Amino acid sequence: MIQLGTRWLVGDEPPSRLPQPVIDAIYEVEGELAEQGVDASEWSWTLTWLEGKPVVELDDETTVEYDPETDSAIVTAPEG
Repeated sequence: MIQLGTRWLVGDEPPSRLPQPVIDAIYEVEGELAEQGVDASEWSWTLTWLEGKPVVELDDETTVEYDPETDSAIVTAPEG
């Protein structure tokens, strides 16, 4: 089954079909950006599905991937 991806703005509610650890990680990343004073109001998250697992990428290339074996999210920050 192919699942279509979606986009949403930083600060908006993530799609409810995402696993809770991924949603939690998205909110954590957004909180860190706010703490750092980054204006991410125009940034978007992009959700794609790879082999049935969600991969969420922010415009700055921060990615959040889901590990179903441990029911956890892996956040990868952009290098720079």
